[in-house]
Amino acid sequence: MSFSRGRLAAFVASILGAGFVVGLVVSGRLDLAPRSAAAPDPQAAQATDPAPAVDTPAPATAAVLPDLSTIAERALEASVNISSTNLVQVPVDPFFGTFFGNRVQQSQSLGSGVIVSADGYILTNTHVIGNQADTIRVTTGDGPPQAAKLIGIDRVSDLAVVKIEGTTFKPLPWGDSGRLRVAEWVLAIGNPFQLSGTVTLGIISTVTRSGDQVGSVQDFIQTDAAINPGNSGGALINARGELVGINTMIYTETGGYQGIGFAIPSNAARSIMSELIENGVVSWGSIGRVSFVTVDERLARRNGLPSAGAYVREIYRNDPAHRAGLEPGDLVVAVNGQPVTSADQLTRQVVRMKVGSTATLQVVKGETGRTVDIAVPVVARGAAR
Repeated sequence: MSFSRGRLAAFVASILGAGFVVGLVVSGRLDLAPRSAAAPDPQAAQATDPAPAVDTPAPATAAVLPDLSTIAERALEASVNISSTNLVQVPVDPFFGTFFGNRVQQSQSLGSGVIVSADGYILTNTHVIGNQADTIRVTTGDGPPQAAKLIGIDRVSDLAVVKIEGTTFKPLPWGDSGRLRVAEWVLAIGNPFQLSGTVTLGIISTVTRSGDQVGSVQDFIQTDAAINPGNSGGALINARGELVGINTMIYTETGGYQGIGFAIPSNAARSIMSELIENGVVSWGSIGRVSFVTVDERLARRNGLPSAGAYVREIYRNDPAHRAGLEPGDLVVAVNGQPVTSADQLTRQVVRMKVGSTATLQVVKGETGRTVDIAVPVVARGAAR
């Protein structure tokens, strides 16, 4: 079973690790009964008192589904099909690696996007665009494909912005993802399997699915609206026709739809999009190059550690964490008062922090506990313009 994001399913997880490169300068060591019924009372059976009247509830009225045709048609006007081509180098002979040199071949990615401004800005997923796409083409409605300009991509959030020429596009209005409710009706718009203009209906299964559960720095909206390969980057809209999420990935054991899809909430997507349009990149928090190892309860007991946490295995000298006093062999058990039970969880908490803030780490070493305050001045950028 796996979380699928098209061709770059594990992309975000790999970028999270990149901000915490293993350093060999300073290092630590770690060995790593069935219910019974009472008999009837004969005297009670002879009682002459009439039984109390029981109100019979009126039959329930069948719920009527809302007519979503109008908002679906409106959303299709803002939905686009995106194809990108990347030139990648691959070994001439897969068995001998680069001994015989490399050859260049094209790698194509297909997905969806949503128009978010009248002047042609389009929001989509990074894994739809690729690392550094050589060509990006966008198809709107029934029109011909047209070239698009890459504005910015962010590998951490898996969001990207591209732009096409024009000033009369009809963007979707933004919705407030913070006001979504479980079981609220939603539509997923996109181009699964290159079937353009596909609309699927579902509900909000979970308003906030923790990023810790799906290997991401951000939380997701979970929906049972059908999302399949090619839907990535498309719109998730509510019954008012507002953009409340960007469809991003699915949970699947078959490679296709199984009723569990995830969308980036519109509030987060809008903020990241604005930063991409303004700067071409997104800034994420970091405490420097530190290698952490997850210590679960079993490993903690075996090594005589007081609890689960994130064990500092290696750290670069003169990086912020090292300057603040973090050392190899330290066990981080909390960040800013939030418990830490794994290295990934610690990484996600730090990445979410704003540059210029302070990360307060609760640390244990041996039987001694202390706090380490680390300034977060280092910027882990998702990508360059």
